[in-house]
Amino acid sequence: MTSYDADVIVIGAGLAGLAAVAELVDAGRKVILLDQEPEQSIGGQAHWSFGGLFFVDSPEQRRLRIKDSHALALQDWMGTAGFDRAEDHWPRKWAEAYVDFAAGEKRSWLRAQGVRFFPVVGWAERGGYDANGHGNSVPRFHITWGTGPGLVAPFERRVREGVARGLVQLKFRHRVTGLSRSAGAVDTVSGEILEPSTIERGQGGSRTVTGSFELKAQAVIVTSGGIGGNHDLVRANWPERLGTPPEKMLSGVPAHVDGLMLGITEGAGAHLINRDRMWHYTEGIENWNPIWDKHGIRILPGPSSLWLDARGERLPVPLFPGFDTLGTLDHIMKTGYGYTWFVLNQRIIGKEFTLSGSEQNPDLTGKSVRGVLDRARADVPAPVKAFMDNGADFVVEKDLPALVRGMNALAEKSGGPLIEEADLRRTLVARDREIANPFTKDLQVTAIRGTRKFLGDRLIRTAAPHRILDPKAGPLVAVRLNILTRKSLGGLETDLSSRVLTEGGEPLPGVYAAGEAAGFGGGGVHGYRSLEGTFLGGCLFSGRTAGRAAAAATG
Repeated sequence: MTSYDADVIVIGAGLAGLAAVAELVDAGRKVILLDQEPEQSIGGQAHWSFGGLFFVDSPEQRRLRIKDSHALALQDWMGTAGFDRAEDHWPRKWAEAYVDFAAGEKRSWLRAQGVRFFPVVGWAERGGYDANGHGNSVPRFHITWGTGPGLVAPFERRVREGVARGLVQLKFRHRVTGLSRSAGAVDTVSGEILEPSTIERGQGGSRTVTGSFELKAQAVIVTSGGIGGNHDLVRANWPERLGTPPEKMLSGVPAHVDGLMLGITEGAGAHLINRDRMWHYTEGIENWNPIWDKHGIRILPGPSSLWLDARGERLPVPLFPGFDTLGTLDHIMKTGYGYTWFVLNQRIIGKEFTLSGSEQNPDLTGKSVRGVLDRARADVPAPVKAFMDNGADFVVEKDLPALVRGMNALAEKSGGPLIEEADLRRTLVARDREIANPFTKDLQVTAIRGTRKFLGDRLIRTAAPHRILDPKAGPLVAVRLNILTRKSLGGLETDLSSRVLTEGGEPLPGVYAAGEAAGFGGGGVHGYRSLEGTFLGGCLFSGRTAGRAAAAATG
């Protein structure tokens, strides 16, 4: 008879892993939680996140007079996902289940654990096509009060309660290198023990090996994340439909998000699907105070910035700021240059720029009402002002000639084309003329006016329409935008019980997967594109499902 070290081994101490362990603890199962990083990195990428969650027909939406429904959300999800492959069978079923969750118990389940939400709902990924196309028809981006750390906290608390009860062993600095069978099912996890590390969360740590381990359990749950920190793997999986990957990419996640566990699980017999589907941002800026290598921050923009390609030409309709991330990426790759520009002024940047990440939003992360009020009153929020003063991608000048000189100095460093001042002035003046009366043929101006019909955007996210070249709204600002790696949308194929499947469609005995490693459910619940606010929720939903399923199958 096989002697087990635990009922279940969970690989990866990010949000999905914590959610899975929490459910296993509730079921009284003995668990070993492994992670290659030190204990101070518990919570993984969720810690660094803005804490955005996708809810449907929530009280926050209703208070803002947003009319949402399950049917509308499912229409938006399916129109965005664009499922069109045979291997989309389980991702499609996960999508249906996730929309049910987001329209049902998701909010009450989180609130019961103490999670609260900022009252103003955001509107990410607006789309801009027809009703059955990509994008959210209504605002659905709910910010966790406390951002990412506030969302991680209750699940970490539940896991540590499991430690106190003697049900959970935490084994950090344990890097898995193999999965194998000893009794039919995959029940053996082996790997290397790395030397202890006191590095701060997110920093690159030593990979010096000090020993090895082999552990056995009745079931294994893989929650090891995606590939965003491994640029070689990103390039190897880069979709042909997006052309050649850019020479320069910033990293939205630390280097230890390396995707290696995906290959290890595939080697044990798992089916890895939709590996060419990925989610990278087009509004990345170099962090002036980086934590990890190539550390990039994403701008969450309002709709008013003029978006130009590297040659100074406006991006086509409907590729406005905040409307279609991958549509914009597709267009950028066809220009032959890997960067673009925002041109705006201080009035716009002060009202419309939010920087993604818990560390860039100390007021929300620290749950400071006074901080939120101070942000609303400030001409430019302090984190944004720090980038204006110190960011390598920012040009701030009083007049257009000086702005163009600054832009061209950055373009020369990037090996890109120079901007012609006369052409940029002509573009700006033409756009500004459209502001002068309520009628316009400029669809971005129409979009700005439409955005301000939503109370939340009018209050804190969209500047009143005005001329960019208005001296009273200055100084002028230009921001060079880079491609920022972020999420894998494909992953290990799973059924609705989070059981990992083989290429033949049968469950791989003993193996479950959740979070980004499973494409947030099924091997790609988002299809080709995301509606935003769905990554953290996907980790929670799939992690909870995997934990409950593994609990039912063991003990």
